[in-house]
Amino acid sequence: MGQFNWDDNRVFLALAREGTLSAAAAQLKSGVATVARRIERMEQALGVPLFLRHQSGYTLTDQGEALLARAEAVELAVRNMQLQAHDDVGIRGQVRVASVESLVGGFVVPALAPLLAENPGLDVEITFSTTAVNMQRHDADLALRMVRPERGNLKVRQLATMGFGLYGPSDGAVPARVVTWPYSESLAVPLGWLDAFTSANSGRFTVNTFVGQLEAVRRGVGKAVLPHFLAGEGLRLLEDRLPGGGVMERPILLVTHGDLIGSQRVASVADAIASEIIRRRRFLSGSER
Repeated sequence: MGQFNWDDNRVFLALAREGTLSAAAAQLKSGVATVARRIERMEQALGVPLFLRHQSGYTLTDQGEALLARAEAVELAVRNMQLQAHDDVGIRGQVRVASVESLVGGFVVPALAPLLAENPGLDVEITFSTTAVNMQRHDADLALRMVRPERGNLKVRQLATMGFGLYGPSDGAVPARVVTWPYSESLAVPLGWLDAFTSANSGRFTVNTFVGQLEAVRRGVGKAVLPHFLAGEGLRLLEDRLPGGGVMERPILLVTHGDLIGSQRVASVADAIASEIIRRRRFLSGSER
């Protein structure tokens, strides 16, 4: 084993994630030959082969796979040093929040408005998706989720429960068509609820935003399983329980990477969001509708 260059760790991670020298080089803003040379240097320093070379690209060896988590831990440790340096001079810097779509406008933004007004050096980036972000790869600093993560150095806190019901247009016959999501593993639960109210030959209208689904139901396109708190004027509650009597509800979870818990700015954003959601948990459950 030779002397290990710590900066080669980020080259290893880039190639492991991208799968080709050209893509890794583009991410690192480096040359293909430089990436290849540094991977070879890292393999020599560690004394093990890290990648299998194929015509189509690079894949991790068993040894490389075993070292991936440790390499990501090194990456996170370096990032935390940078975060801590900013945190020591107040609440400033960027916090990235991944949220479920339905909570962004009515909960996350109102929760953060006062905090942002008081801290001009704080930047917050909010994104939403129907698929869960990878917290281990630092795709976000905080996440509001409805599916509990199965692994990783993560702190998970349940803030509230979101209640759902089957909704149709405010008047007229109940549409046979259903308004639904594109399939995603993270949406398996609400998609299963909708299937319980659906016959095999029911038509479908698929749209991947709540805004689109709400408008479709209001206009009589179909019926949909929607959160109670979003279903306002123009919608009629058809069912608040499954045919077998089960309740339709999902947890609202705040997920933070364990190594970021000590970050003042991350904690400030997390506390603001958590306080707003907890304050309005009865509204979210549907008990105040």
